[in-house]
Parts: sequence; C-alpha cells; structure tokens
Amino acid sequence: MKAAVLKEFGSIENFEIADIPTPEPGFQEVLVKVYATSVNPLDYQVRRGDYKNELELPVITGHDISGEIVALGPGVKNFKVGDEVYYTPEIFNGPGSYVQYHVAHESIMGLKPKNLSHLEAATLPLAAGTAWEMLVSRAQLKINQSILVHGGAGGVGIPTIQIAKAMGAIVYTTARKAHHEFLLELGADHVIDYENEDYLQVIDQLTNHKGVDVIIDTIGGNTLSDSGKILSQLGQVVTLVDIEKPQNLIEAWGKNATYHFVFTRQNRNKLDELTKLVESNKLKPVLNKVFPLSEIGKAHSLLEYRTGDKNFYGKIGIEVEKEA
Repeated sequence: MKAAVLKEFGSIENFEIADIPTPEPGFQEVLVKVYATSVNPLDYQVRRGDYKNELELPVITGHDISGEIVALGPGVKNFKVGDEVYYTPEIFNGPGSYVQYHVAHESIMGLKPKNLSHLEAATLPLAAGTAWEMLVSRAQLKINQSILVHGGAGGVGIPTIQIAKAMGAIVYTTARKAHHEFLLELGADHVIDYENEDYLQVIDQLTNHKGVDVIIDTIGGNTLSDSGKILSQLGQVVTLVDIEKPQNLIEAWGKNATYHFVFTRQNRNKLDELTKLVESNKLKPVLNKVFPLSEIGKAHSLLEYRTGDKNFYGKIGIEVEKEA
C-alpha cells in the first residue's frame, strides 16, 4: 500500500510516498480502507520534531481517519465489513493516518455520520474530539454558562463554538476581523477582534465585570496568566497548548479557578456523541481545502505558515482514495 512516510524530522521535503506492507488486524482490531484524512497542528508539530523523543524514524503521522472496514480480526463485536467509520489513531502508538489502509482497535472508532462525505468526516475526529473533551469531559459546561473560545476560526475553535452552542452556552470568541461574519453565522454570540481590541477589556464590559465561566485556550502565550483577570468565581480554564514559559496564576487563585490540561484521548463514546450532533445539524465540518496524499507537504505548509492566505480558516482535507 501507499503511505506518506516521514524520513527525517524537519522540512516538508522529508515526506516520501512509499510502498509499505498492508497491515493485518489482530484481536478486536479492524482493517480500514482509508478514504480521507486531514491536517492538524499536531501533525506539523510531529513533522518538525517537537515530539522526536516519543517517536522512531521513519514514522507515519496523521491523526484523522474516515474510511470503510474491509477486514475483521478475531473478537470484533461492534462492527462488520462494509461499515463506514471515523476515528483518531492512537497517538504515538503505531502508524498514523497518512496511509491507504490502517489497523485500529474497535474501541476507538465510531460509525461515520451518514450525512457527511469521507472528506468532511475526516476533519472531525481529532479537532471535534478535543472540543468535546474540553467542554464535556473536563469543564462539564452547563446551559446558560458563558464561555470564551480563543482562536475561534481555528481547527479546534470551530467545533468548540458549535458544541458549546448546542449545550446552551453564551459564546464569546476571538478572531481577526475577516472571520467575524463567519463565526457569527457559526453561532458565536460576540466576536472580538484580537488584532485591534483588548479582549480582557471587552469581556469585562460584556459580562458587566462578572467574567466568563469557562475559557478555552487554543493559542498559548500569556493566556493562562491573563485568564484569571476575566474569570468568574469558580471559573475554569481549559488548555490544549504546550506550556513553554512560567505562568503567573495569582489572579486565578483569587477566583478559586480550576485549570485543565488536555491531551485528547480516543474512545467510541465521544465519537458517537459527535455523530448525533452532526446528524442533527448542530455540528458542521468546515472543509476549506483538499490536497491529494501525494501533496501532504503542501498541506502542512498551508496550515503551519498560512502560505498564500493569511485569512485561511477551517480544515484541510487529504484525499487518500476517491469515494465510489
């Protein structure tokens, strides 16, 4: 089978389309014919070597799959050949999604939403799964609570806004001006122009000095330190960003705040809940650009550097095999 293999960490030129053996499913595993995957920040972080101590070269990265089950290993109980599924491969434990065929344990996959193409479905497992983990598993967001989503037009921000609205929250988000109309249509109640406005002042005014109940951090920097200034009492901060420098949390201490640090876990229940939201039209993927697997390097470059389009938003899909 064909696979995009990373020979060395660093440049996008280090990807090579190679022939490798097709895997065989083991106990409670299935073999999936991969129709589509997508590109996430985690993918280019792996490529450039951020997690080189966790991986051995050559490596196959990629963290989203939508495809069709073509073979079953012994002991599989919940799926059959022909089922269309989507999932995130187990991160740092085996090959990723830049392949024509992939083997995974049945416990980490869910049935693909019937109203989505494989390319659309492949934009959701990691990004929307992370959003679900942050909002439901960690923050346990409640109806009428207020939430600030940093980076609303990003790959995780887009499903976070939609899921938060589906849960009945009041949603504030930050984005450059070019994305405001899109995010309001997506469901945000108020969008803050982070390039020309101080989001701390805006949130303080919009909430009448009360602050927000939950803050979702997808951007890093000083966000953890600053969050305490606009949290309500007993507020929560949820971040998926690597912490690269010391953070002063004295403001959060005065709010009796809770901080959650999220690295996405794989499980079927989360995907089943996302499928319900998709099929009820409460969660819609935003597929902006599609590349073939042979151009995976170009896809990485677009997401990492916004080459040619600083106002790019949404997800980048990778077509591995054309749908019938």
